[in-house]
Amino acid sequence: MAFTEADRKRMGTPHPELTDAVEKFPLPDTTNGNVNASVHDIRQNRAAHLASLRHLYPMPGPIPDEVQEFLHHIPARDGFEIPVKIYIPTKPLESGKGRPLVVMFHEGGWTRGDLTDEDLNCRMFARDLGAVCVNVDYRLAPEYLFPYGVNDAFDAVKWCAKTASASSELLPADPRQGFIVGGASAGGNFAAVMCQMARDDGLDPPLTGQYLCVPALLDEHVVPERLKSDYRSRTESVYDPVIKIEPGRGKRKLEQLKVDPADPRFSPALHPNLKDLPPAFFQIAGLDPLRDEALIYERLLREENDAATKLMVYDGFGHMFWTNWPQLKRSKEFVDDTLTGVKWLLDEERKR
Repeated sequence: MAFTEADRKRMGTPHPELTDAVEKFPLPDTTNGNVNASVHDIRQNRAAHLASLRHLYPMPGPIPDEVQEFLHHIPARDGFEIPVKIYIPTKPLESGKGRPLVVMFHEGGWTRGDLTDEDLNCRMFARDLGAVCVNVDYRLAPEYLFPYGVNDAFDAVKWCAKTASASSELLPADPRQGFIVGGASAGGNFAAVMCQMARDDGLDPPLTGQYLCVPALLDEHVVPERLKSDYRSRTESVYDPVIKIEPGRGKRKLEQLKVDPADPRFSPALHPNLKDLPPAFFQIAGLDPLRDEALIYERLLREENDAATKLMVYDGFGHMFWTNWPQLKRSKEFVDDTLTGVKWLLDEERKR
């Protein structure tokens, strides 16, 4: 299904609720006005900004009576120890049932972010869906260039597949009850890539679902000719308050990561085989410059490769709006929708 000009106008017209919030609570400059600010300083400033907002989140902190959480380290292929946080529901299992497994990857453009970014989702999935969750703190660029991050993500997924069992004290989950990968932005990119790599590698047990939240899926420099007419938001979505469209921005990102944009581990929409991938749940922001590549990927999966998909589009709202303006009514609805969509992924697995 192609989107009409009316659809694009509806999705890309700023919503008054967001416009008002941005005016009252503008995003801070994570460089503090210093054009030579270090990556470390930018990460710290961004983390401090998000930490200042978490009291407004639907679940602002740990809920130890309902979810146990602890840090662990997973061995990477090169000997690095990948930090993860594991979340286990405290509610006893019903007789004869196993817990599904959800693995989450944080956002941050491959250069920022940490475990706190997916705390809310992991706690919510554990409490409300009975899932065991693993939150992965993969290595970041520019200290660790591509493909360190994606390799860390896949090493974590393989470790989860090998370690999880109903009798495990560390990871008491049964992936055959559901084995989902998910994330937002760069984390959504990783989730899509993990599904392709797991299929190609014959991961056992296999992944059963992918949660793709405002994902980066197709770099602007390598868009196939047949998709160009539908790939416009990277240049047209000028109202997004988080991702600013600036000349040369995409090229600078590629140079920062030292990545070939045509590599399917970076642009998963370019993988030559999109068949036999698990059901996909998409949450897409209408103002987001990444909007069109997510819409394209959803269509490729559903129409050309017979994958089950569920799509939610938030007209007039921008990239990662629910984390930066959590007080909005639409942000609260977004979090509720996240739970609904991941539950749908688990239900889709049960139908198979």
